[in-house]
Amino acid sequence: MKNLLAAFLVLGLTAPPMVAAAQSRSDQGEARKEMRAGNVLPLRKIEARILPMMQDAEYLGPAYDSTAMAYRLKFIRDGRVIFIDVDARTGKILRRSR
Repeated sequence: MKNLLAAFLVLGLTAPPMVAAAQSRSDQGEARKEMRAGNVLPLRKIEARILPMMQDAEYLGPAYDSTAMAYRLKFIRDGRVIFIDVDARTGKILRRSR
């Protein structure tokens, strides 16, 4: 597994699906842990703030980055993907791709 990951990194490829899935599960667990501890806002509360601003786009779902303590909400509009990065502690928009 380690050699496979190293090969992907050397070739500049993304992480293999099993590594990406494991990271995703780990980040989801971390998000739940941080929410229970009162360190981050519940995802539903963040979505309630952001989704009304994106009514003309289709919501594809969230991802949590435990290192940055931020949610990335993914949308699609007119065939273009839009990412909105939100501070999980405050609900403040950090970045928005166009």
